[in-house]
Amino acid sequence: MNFDKLTHYIDSLEKEYGIHAADCKITKDHQMVYRHMAGYADYDNKVPLSENNLFRLFSATKVITMTAVLQLVERGKLFLYDEVRQYLPEFDRLLVADSFEFKFPLTWPVREDKCHLANNSIRIIDLMTMTAGLSYDTDARELMEIKRSSNNQATTREVVARIAKLPLTYEPRTRWGYGLGHDVLAAVIEVVSGMKFSDYLNKNIFAPLGIKDFGFSWKGEAAERVCALYMGVFGTDDIVPDDGVRSDTFKITDNYESGGAGLVGTVDAYSTVIDALCNGGLSADGTRILGSEMIELLTREYTQGRMREDFQMTGKKGYGYGLGVRVLTDKVASRTPVGEFGWDGAAGAYVVVDPFNHISIFYAQHVMGFPRAYSEIHPTIRDLAYEAMGF
Repeated sequence: MNFDKLTHYIDSLEKEYGIHAADCKITKDHQMVYRHMAGYADYDNKVPLSENNLFRLFSATKVITMTAVLQLVERGKLFLYDEVRQYLPEFDRLLVADSFEFKFPLTWPVREDKCHLANNSIRIIDLMTMTAGLSYDTDARELMEIKRSSNNQATTREVVARIAKLPLTYEPRTRWGYGLGHDVLAAVIEVVSGMKFSDYLNKNIFAPLGIKDFGFSWKGEAAERVCALYMGVFGTDDIVPDDGVRSDTFKITDNYESGGAGLVGTVDAYSTVIDALCNGGLSADGTRILGSEMIELLTREYTQGRMREDFQMTGKKGYGYGLGVRVLTDKVASRTPVGEFGWDGAAGAYVVVDPFNHISIFYAQHVMGFPRAYSEIHPTIRDLAYEAMGF
């Protein structure tokens, strides 16, 4: 294996894009075959990036949440086609916007708009596949109200009860739309398990794998380890220090644990989870976090017809959407095999899980609102990595 091209590419990101910190780890058959860090963890470019640094994972959290949901499915405590209202009664009476178009500038529907009662209920699989019709309005009036009335202390379960009051963008099961489904699933996990979402993850995923560097808070002692976060300036290629205006909206309250965007962790911690996923659910020491049948489900596309057309608007060439993850469907679009799955994050994290060749890739950078990460940087890293491994 010769990863020189990949190393050169990662080292070029500072000059080419202004990416001040980048970390990439690749495993195959439980062995680390590549690790390279470039750049600095602080705004002054004085502290070199290290394995100790934490990254805010944003939507890369979703892969972890899917692992938790499928654990409960595997154990017979949850079923894919269960209706969500069985666990969260507030999802019994839902409003759907009569008209919604996903275009910029984006305006999410509100209850005062023309709405009708939903024709379809929301199922667990609808939340997983982004076909529930939920918006991604983290600034919604209902969420700001619970934030204020609780003095910023509302729990995950309390916040998700308010999410149920937001009008749906589409009828459940008719369209694909990026929404708060994974956040709602965190509340479902709490109800089914009788535990806080974070406690469930710690007991059933992180602790069994020996992971300590995952959490939902980056305050206090953890704050010193968090890599400096930047943001792209809209309409330009400029990158400046993050002001928190967008990045902090996913937190909602101090006690809210977002299943869609809330985790912070190290590259090593994340890599440990996906190393198990790409090896049939087994860790290097033989600890099982998920069965091979559940892993196989993650390699299957769900989106078809109009749903597939909707997902293709994300620009992920060659991919469809499955159970909470992108799934490669076109073998000529990537060096990875059909069925490779994963996701990414709002600050540029990138996840590749290949259970056929037992390969995992986790790449982390820390720049919000920089779309070139998804269209250019991620596929280049993926293909250079597989080229180096002889694929």
